[in-house]
Amino acid sequence: MLNIISANISDIPTIQSVASCAWVHTFKVILSDSQITYMMQLMYSYESLCEQIEIQHHRYFLAKWQDTVVGYMSIEHNCENSGNTKIHKAYILPEKQQKGIGKLLFSVAEAKAKEAGDTAIYLNVNKNNTNAIAFYNRIGFSIIREEVIDIGNGFVMDDFVFEKTIL
Repeated sequence: MLNIISANISDIPTIQSVASCAWVHTFKVILSDSQITYMMQLMYSYESLCEQIEIQHHRYFLAKWQDTVVGYMSIEHNCENSGNTKIHKAYILPEKQQKGIGKLLFSVAEAKAKEAGDTAIYLNVNKNNTNAIAFYNRIGFSIIREEVIDIGNGFVMDDFVFEKTIL
């Protein structure tokens, strides 16, 4: 049985554990090892995750398959005062992909965005992440722009921004 549950500070080690597998698996053929290491520290250190949850108001959700967490997502309502919800992170363990977990996580994001009164959900995706791009297209997202974001240490994120209007 699959459940989506809200996460909190006590779930940070679980998020980090899933990220260390799912995130690295996703980017091992897209990014250099040094950029992966840098970005994991930047986005998934305990301090960074605490700041995301407590200060930046990211809401984390865990996908539980039976009693095991197999994925996670974070969202932020009215991100940058846009009136839209941003999906900051959405990752599923490689062996649990293509089982409907991503669709369920995204349906939760859409429902939470509606509850918050936002009019769309959006996200960034690496331009070379073809599997994620295909998934976003299948579930009704469209590219609205491209972004190159300097993340420091000589690295950039070269992304498409996808959006889906909420009806």
